[in-house]
Amino acid sequence: MKVGVLALQGAFREHCLALAGLGAEPVEVRKPEQLQGCRALIIPGGESTTIGKLMDQYGLFEPIRKMGEAGTPIFGTCAGMIMLAREIEGSEQPRLGLMNIGVSRNAFGRQVESFESELDVPVLGAKPLRGVFIRAPQVISVGPGVEVLAVYHDKVVLVRQGHLLAAAFHPELTEDNRLHAYFLAGSRL
Repeated sequence: MKVGVLALQGAFREHCLALAGLGAEPVEVRKPEQLQGCRALIIPGGESTTIGKLMDQYGLFEPIRKMGEAGTPIFGTCAGMIMLAREIEGSEQPRLGLMNIGVSRNAFGRQVESFESELDVPVLGAKPLRGVFIRAPQVISVGPGVEVLAVYHDKVVLVRQGHLLAAAFHPELTEDNRLHAYFLAGSRL
């Protein structure tokens, strides 16, 4: 199965490696035509304002928005979560607005305050998932149809809305590929 990985910025190579390790065929996406044939898409972390500007410059907003509206599974991590959100606290930056969530950028602090933590994610089983938080956002509002999958202390960090999945952390920076496997399993439906 071909899975696109938005390759404008961030840890897109690590997402590609995780996907390939699970038997998927990752496709680095920098232009709209590279979305053709992709049955799912990952929007990696990075800097959401920069990702938005590059998506606009390369004409990727509308094709990706249409994919999401048509039911194509999309997984956003860190800045990818921000790009999927309907609302961004204190910002009018471009976004896809596909998920019925509001987010706060850099909710866990600056780069020097990055950390890792074990997260309970019941849909992945009893074993905790290691979350890598780098200038991470948090979900501050959850609308109808959104399921909370993980919380760090009192902060929502992993959500699903039908075919859309968003994580505030970077699962691609660990050896644990269960979250990618969960996304792919949902993509085959």
